[in-house]
Amino acid sequence: MDLKLFGEVFVTLLVIVDPPGMMPIFLALTGPLTARDRNRAAWQAVALALGVIVIFAVAGQTLLDYLHVDLPALQAAGGLLLVLVALELLTGKADDPSQQVTSNIALVPLGTPLLAGPGAIVATMLFVQQADGLGDHSAIAAAIVAVMITVWVVLRFSGGIVKILRPGGIEVLTRIAGLLLAAIAVQLIADAVAAFVTQYVNMA
Repeated sequence: MDLKLFGEVFVTLLVIVDPPGMMPIFLALTGPLTARDRNRAAWQAVALALGVIVIFAVAGQTLLDYLHVDLPALQAAGGLLLVLVALELLTGKADDPSQQVTSNIALVPLGTPLLAGPGAIVATMLFVQQADGLGDHSAIAAAIVAVMITVWVVLRFSGGIVKILRPGGIEVLTRIAGLLLAAIAVQLIADAVAAFVTQYVNMA
C-alpha cells in the first residue's frame, strides 16, 4: 500500500469534511435529542457518507454520465438542500424534538451533503481516476475509512458539549450553525454557477 497516497487522500478528505467545523452543526441538529439518539445519528450519518463516497469512487463518473448530470449540478443540488436546513435552524423549526426524526437528520443533511458532499465526492473520484494498481486503490480505500472513523469519533464524543452548553447555549449555537450552513449553501451554489458559466464559455 502506498503510504504517501494514503496520507494525501486522508488529509485532503479530512480538510474537506472538516470534523471540528461539523461539530456545531451536528450539535445544533441533534441538541434536542437524547444521548442515545444523538449517538445513533452519528454512526448513521457516517455510515451513509461512507457508502455514498464509496459508490461514487467506484462508479461515480459512469453514474453521472448515464444520468446526463454534470458535477456542478450535483453541487448546486447539495447547496439547495443545505438552504432548506439552514432556514429551519434560523427560524427555530428544527428546535422541536417532536419534529425530529433521528434517521432523517442522519441521512439529510448530516450524511449527505455535509459529510459526503460534492467536495468529498469529486476529490475521491479524482484520486480513483489517477490510481494505478491494487496498492493505490487499497491506500485510497483505507484513507476513506480512516477519515470516516475520525469523523465518527468527533461526533460521538461531542455530546459532552451539550451538557456544558445547556438549552440556552444550544439555541444560540443553532442560530449560528444555521448562518454557517446558509453561507456554505450559497458558496456551493455560487461555485456551481461559476462552473457552468466557465463550461459554456469554453464550449462557445
